[in-house]
Amino acid sequence: MKQIPVSKLNELFTAISGERTLYIPADDGSGQARFTKWHDGLELTKKGNTVRSAKDLFFPQIENLAAFRVTGKEIAVLESRETGGPFVLFGVRACDCRSFEILDRVFLSDPADTYYQDRRENGLIVTLACSRPAETCFCGNFEIDAANPGGDVTCWMDAERLCWRANTERGEALTATLPMLEDGGEDAVEAQQAQTRAILERLPLRALDLAGFDREHMLEIFNSERWADLSESCLGCGACTFVCPTCQCYDIQEFHTGKEIRRFRCWDSCMYSDFTQMSAGQPRPTQKERFRQRFMHKLVYFPNNNEGVFGCVGCGRCLQRCPIHMNIVKVAKALKSNGVMSIGK
Repeated sequence: MKQIPVSKLNELFTAISGERTLYIPADDGSGQARFTKWHDGLELTKKGNTVRSAKDLFFPQIENLAAFRVTGKEIAVLESRETGGPFVLFGVRACDCRSFEILDRVFLSDPADTYYQDRRENGLIVTLACSRPAETCFCGNFEIDAANPGGDVTCWMDAERLCWRANTERGEALTATLPMLEDGGEDAVEAQQAQTRAILERLPLRALDLAGFDREHMLEIFNSERWADLSESCLGCGACTFVCPTCQCYDIQEFHTGKEIRRFRCWDSCMYSDFTQMSAGQPRPTQKERFRQRFMHKLVYFPNNNEGVFGCVGCGRCLQRCPIHMNIVKVAKALKSNGVMSIGK
């Protein structure tokens, strides 16, 4: 275990950014915390979590894929990939760190998405344990320990010090380049972990019952009458999908610049009426069907195909951002309270 006074954070960030790009959660002009490229004087936010997740650094909202130039009858394929060098993502919370494992199951399965893969290989994750979990947090339901997150390096911070623990070979290599870190901090970490876990035990959503969201009850859940009334007030705005750290749907578009054709991908949302629309029509023509698809994927389809791993990490962003206050917790509780999955109770 290593430690450094909070007063020397700028020195630490300067050293980290010497050979690689550093991103930290910092407040923007509107007061919202976002992962931002560090520069001298940029301060670490005091907020618990960023408004959008850390997945942006590995799976950006908009990304160039390729370009095409037509000359006569010849078509030249141009490389338009935006290659970035090594970077450090500092201050990732436990929920977002777990989301990378979920995204890996999608983008790194054979055949691997090389755009995502390049960023994952270049990115080094430094997590920051939670000390003041919000009432909207429910990561513990997915066996995530907010007081002891993973990553290449794990950090804990209080008013006086930042404690640092390397977890991987890459984390050890980074630590070796930071001579300002000193031995110590174990007692402070243990005290903070005990305090954080005590808060987690008192959170209102800590005991979310997810029993029964499985293959055995899939058709029962799918055919539940509750989907109609749950989806009735949904605006289909997609806010929940755009702040979600595990949503991975995207669309591929092309446009003509006047000189060449650019192909890019951008985030998409299963809540949109044109999502997966084909020449034959829309396979989910109603808001009810699109609403059901989102939550079935998170709670049933994804875990059924991934050893029981849910497609949610309990970060609470959807609870905070939905304009009509609909979210995955309400959906899960409504399905359980209506008698669906009675075997799982």
